Parts: sequence; C-alpha cells; structure tokens
Amino acid sequence: MVTKLVQPPMTDSHVSPLICRTMNAMKLQNFVPSRNHSRINTSRFGERPLWFRPITIIKVAEHNPGSGLAELETLAQKKRELCQAVEEWQKNMFQGINRGIFGIPATKKSEIERLVKQIESLNPTPCPTLELEKVAGCWRLVYSTISILGSKRTKLGLRDFISLDDFFQTIDISKSKAVNVIKFSAMGLSLLSGQLNIEASFRIASSTRVDINFENSTITPDRLMNVFRKNYDLLLGIFNPEGWLEITYVDDTLRIGRDDKSNIFVLERFDDSNNT
Repeated sequence: MVTKLVQPPMTDSHVSPLICRTMNAMKLQNFVPSRNHSRINTSRFGERPLWFRPITIIKVAEHNPGSGLAELETLAQKKRELCQAVEEWQKNMFQGINRGIFGIPATKKSEIERLVKQIESLNPTPCPTLELEKVAGCWRLVYSTISILGSKRTKLGLRDFISLDDFFQTIDISKSKAVNVIKFSAMGLSLLSGQLNIEASFRIASSTRVDINFENSTITPDRLMNVFRKNYDLLLGIFNPEGWLEITYVDDTLRIGRDDKSNIFVLERFDDSNNT
C-alpha cells in the first residue's frame, strides 16, 4: 500500500470526522521534528526555536517521490523565513518584546502574514480538534496582530514605564481549559514585575474550530494590580480570548490560529518547566 507523504490543507469546518481520521491515518509520521520536546532556548535572539529547524525526511511516497519531498522542503523553508522575519523585526525593537502588538511597518506585517498563509496551506493536521493531543501543553506567543497603540498604550502605561514581556498559553485538554499568562515588568522596579492570568474553557465547535468562554482573571502581585486597576477593563478587553478560534496550522512545534476578531496568533511549543 502506498502512503501519501503530505495531505493538502482542508479549511472546511464541516469536514466529516471519518474523512479527517482517514486523512490523518495516511499522513507521513515524523512530518516534523521529534515529539520529544526538549528544552527550548528562551533567549530572544539565541538558539533558534525547534519549529524553525530543518526537517529530517524519514520516508518518501513511492509513486511520486519528488512531490512529497518538495512540499516538506517548502514547509521547512517557509518556517525559516517566518522565524527570520520575526527575529529581524524584534532586533530593531528596544521596548520589551513586541511581537507586533505595539505596531509594525506595513511592509513587514504583509511579509509575515504572507508567510503565515503559505505555512497554513501546508498544514499537516487538517482536523486539529480530532487530534487535540497536538494542541495540548504550553505554548509561547511568537507573533500576533493584537494591537495596543496610541491612547490605549498610554493609558496602560506600556509606553515608557511598564514593559510587556512573554505571553504563554497552557492548554489542558482533559479539562477543556486554557490559561493565558501575560507577563509584565516595570523598568528598574523588580517589585512591580508580575503577570495577568486569564482562565478560559473551550468546547469543540467543528473539525478546526473551538468556542472559548472567559472564566476569570487575576493580576499578581497586588502592586502591579494597582498600576492597572483604573484601566483594568481596557487591559482585559485586549487579551480576553472569549469568542471562537480557528486552528489553521499545528504540528509538534508550531501552532497558528485565527479568531473571531480577525487576529492571527503564531505560537511555538515551549517547555513549561521553564515557565516560572
């Protein structure tokens, strides 16, 4: 029996589970690096993340070896280009970890989103809600189209005083829960370093989509809460995940999603033992 190396992307949210399972059974195993999620270097510009690294090809389809190989090579190349595009922009930033949230030139934004679309078209998991084990665990935000600009940024003190640091998401599929952790720090004031935690529940809405419900939120420590208290609703409104999320790409190391607010999220797999 001949095994297809790569399945074409399927974006129809109403694909039947039977078709999804059949397609997934035909996928090439080890399409991406090993599931053994070793420690990822958290340095902003140090060792490159696992989702960027070259893919080792284990097997090639017998009937058309060039076709599957070409798609694997294309995916690896597009991942490299996306990583480089994000890194190049971050190197030019001097106000915390931006990820596009504090604005990005139109040409760079177009480049990143073009690469995102190309990677989505090579999605090895066409029915991700039938393979939620690939979504489970801890992820770190790499790029987002969420924006905090102008008066919003000034009101929240995120222009000169408070810095936006890492953004993590941990998904527990056994409880259908997700926890977003947005970290902040005050320049020169370690006592004001802290985080916003947002807990949400989710339910499967289709083969590619989940509906998300906000549960609760907290800011720690209290001193950081005092900074945001006056504009807490504004802060929560920016990061509240309630609505729906379309999982447009997922493999062992990279995940892409689009929500009902037209936001794009690119996340990399993260070793949550490092998330302290």
